Amino acid sequence: TTFRHQGKRWYLWAQKDPEIKGNTNLYLAELANPWTLKGQPLRLSQPEFDWECRGFLVNEGPAVLFHGDKLFVSYSASATDENYCMGLLWIDVNADPLRPENWHKAPQPVFRTSYENRQYGPGHNSFTQTPEGEDVLVYHARNYTKIEGDPLYDPNRHTRLKRIRWQENGMPDFGIPAADTD
Repeated sequence: TTFRHQGKRWYLWAQKDPEIKGNTNLYLAELANPWTLKGQPLRLSQPEFDWECRGFLVNEGPAVLFHGDKLFVSYSASATDENYCMGLLWIDVNADPLRPENWHKAPQPVFRTSYENRQYGPGHNSFTQTPEGEDVLVYHARNYTKIEGDPLYDPNRHTRLKRIRWQENGMPDFGIPAADTD
């Protein structure tokens, strides 16, 4: 993921570090140009909570969203079955993104499986806007849990859209995944 912030171009990605137990962590670096990192990358997040470590220790698929005075980074965590879910990091827009102490991490997933609505493993999202400027979450999920083999290779994670509601404190409320409609 690349984005512009504070007059600079940034690169945000998931990567495995052989020195760290787990599968993938999130890293952030300023870009000198569209293909060259500037300086040392910051390890922004690694799986630490139980909900990030179900099946696999994963933080991946980061997406950036600006709202009010905050920059948000959503990411996906855990195995790509019904345990897959979304986490959230955020920082004040005026803070230095390369200082780890400026970042906050939600202790619980912000978007997860809804057994009631038969939506399993929502994640690997991005953001867009309606023509009216409303923020929209774009993500994939399955409507079943019985998977043969590795869930990563099951091709039936379908794309879904959901409008984001904003709380009075400026934080996003992703709600729960909506049920499929006929």
